[in-house]
Amino acid sequence: MRRAGIAVASVFGVGVVAAVIGVIVLVVVAVNSLTGIVSSSATPKALTCPAASAKTVGGVVVPAGPVGGFCQDRLVNAAEVIRAARALGIGPHTQAVGVMTAIGESGLVNLDHGDAVGPDSRGLFQQRDNGAWGTYEQRMDPYTAASMFYAKLVKVPGWKSMTPTQMAHAVQVNADPDHYAKYWPTAKRVVEGLTGQTVPDTAPQG
Repeated sequence: MRRAGIAVASVFGVGVVAAVIGVIVLVVVAVNSLTGIVSSSATPKALTCPAASAKTVGGVVVPAGPVGGFCQDRLVNAAEVIRAARALGIGPHTQAVGVMTAIGESGLVNLDHGDAVGPDSRGLFQQRDNGAWGTYEQRMDPYTAASMFYAKLVKVPGWKSMTPTQMAHAVQVNADPDHYAKYWPTAKRVVEGLTGQTVPDTAPQG
């Protein structure tokens, strides 16, 4: 009987060990699966843009992309912002301020709608229907909308000494003055990629 008891205990012990090993294996598999899910979701996919012939907007050659994370449909709007700035004699730094503002307001999409705060806002710069930003057609025209943005900016006292987000806020009057700051590096890449010019972080004082 003692031998039988030992045999039963041995079999029972082996069963427990096998069960424990099985649980450990399941835990390892689950952890690896979750790690894979987290890793795949945390790693951004490379942007692939549709094939397209280059377009020229006011002397700016717009490729299929991506440039700064944008494809040609949005880069064309960035080129219109650059064209408007150049028409006013505005250089690369402040060209990028305009592009940054449009990214922060619309993601470089010429939106035909507003939001809860400004339901009457329209266009790249989400300019409102309050008499200060022209007609609906003007606000929905990227070049004209950008021209109105810059025309107001250059009238702000001391605008050249402001940071990019302060410059944008002085015109747009966003609830958060620092709202645009996070878009500055992207705007620089877009302007540099489209124009081949270096964008300084501060406006020229001359």
